[in-house]
Amino acid sequence: MKIFIDKKYETVVMPVFGIATPFHIATIKNISMSVEGDYTYLRINFFVPGSSLGRHDGNIFPNPEATFVKEITYRASNLKSPGDHLVPSTNLQNAFRIIKEVQKRYKTREAEEKEKEGIVKQDSLVINLNRSNPKLKDLYIRPNIAQKRMQGSLEAHTNGFRFTSVRGDKVDILYNNIKHSIFQPCDGEMIIVLHFHLKNAIMFGKKRHTDVQFYTEVGEITTDLGKHQHMHDRDDLYAEQMEREMRHKLKSAFKNFIEKVESLTKEELEFEVPFRDLGFQGAPYRSTCLLQPTSSSLCNVTEWPPFVVTLDEVELVHFERVQFHLKNFDVVIVYKDYNKKVTMINAVPVNSLDPIKEWLNSCDIKYTEGVQSLNWTKIMKTIVDDPEGFFEQGGWSFLDPESEGSGAEDDSGSEMEDETFNPSADEEEEEEEDSDEDYSSETEDSDYSASLGSEEESGKDWDELEEEARKADRESQYEDTEETSNRKRKGRSSAPPPSSKKKRRH
Repeated sequence: MKIFIDKKYETVVMPVFGIATPFHIATIKNISMSVEGDYTYLRINFFVPGSSLGRHDGNIFPNPEATFVKEITYRASNLKSPGDHLVPSTNLQNAFRIIKEVQKRYKTREAEEKEKEGIVKQDSLVINLNRSNPKLKDLYIRPNIAQKRMQGSLEAHTNGFRFTSVRGDKVDILYNNIKHSIFQPCDGEMIIVLHFHLKNAIMFGKKRHTDVQFYTEVGEITTDLGKHQHMHDRDDLYAEQMEREMRHKLKSAFKNFIEKVESLTKEELEFEVPFRDLGFQGAPYRSTCLLQPTSSSLCNVTEWPPFVVTLDEVELVHFERVQFHLKNFDVVIVYKDYNKKVTMINAVPVNSLDPIKEWLNSCDIKYTEGVQSLNWTKIMKTIVDDPEGFFEQGGWSFLDPESEGSGAEDDSGSEMEDETFNPSADEEEEEEEDSDEDYSSETEDSDYSASLGSEEESGKDWDELEEEARKADRESQYEDTEETSNRKRKGRSSAPPPSSKKKRRH
């Protein structure tokens, strides 16, 4: 009895109680093989109701109340019996290897099909055989077609671009599928970029992509710190001069290509250049980058992954964590399509707040600001569930500090101030009562404390204070001598004098 794998139909035939039973590769969750002593064990686990499925797998069991096989374990000897050509455990080892291969191929195919589900079928590219087509050579493509980046050429045809790599891979981008075409010059950057933000994703490299860019490097991106460098070294000065010339040459070549493409498409495709003066630092993803506005978008195309936001799709921009003692704040971009997830830009410097507000005013985009961070997932879910009720209750006014809601907050704040004032008055009354009691109970110490307080308030010099201290010492010594003389006189007299202390005791 052996395990047989049908690669064509992706089925594993296993002996169950002596009967060959087929199982499709999709029903197998995982397999494991172990060697213990003279035997090899092959354990096969199956998907059953209640087992941990993937997040997007859903319920794949049409009849979950049926009887399912959870796992099967096979055992074979590692010892070769007389007359056998092979060791019995060889079949389990081959089955383990082949099942792994078939499972990997099946999962790869399923992932590709899932990627292709939302792909809109594009028109076929119309090739222009004219040799004078606009063309750029020695470009790299991002994302990479293969694991290793390859150079290629970008050529403009009748209804789209075609990128052809050195290896022969081809990527077609049609003009009518381009949402934003951005030209990033090499001023202040290490690369010069042509970026295309697409309306519908395209497939290449077995994945779907909405952003495709073609770039070439300008100068050295990495610097060798071990190399001895001198300010006035002729080689370094010559290298800098060559880099400046290369930048100018590349910029003119890209601009010439763009002008030819715009004339070829009769101005239907226009390239936007980011406004570097309006740019600000921010972290839309994990790293901080320079975000630059264009005439119709906010973008960063020099870092990967790229960041492109279409301004026409934006309904509201909200600034979070805007406080005086914080150096950074966050920007939240809310789209007109409420089902779309909001975009967060973190760690924007506070000194960029006013320029961003001026730019948003010029684009007629509403913005608000607040002190705290909000749970936008919950907010957008509430809006999507009942959009009419949300706008009846004031809509986005809860974000605006100058709205009616803020007026109510001010009223409540004034009430809180009155409430905080009243207990303070009560405390003052209580303090006055306590002071009266202290005054009545401590009459002897009050004069001394008053005189001491008056001395402290008058602000006298050290010499005057020392002189007054000496006078106080003399007076205290004089009082002590008088008390001792009085006590001697009282002891000599027969009649006991009336004592205030004794009266207090009685």
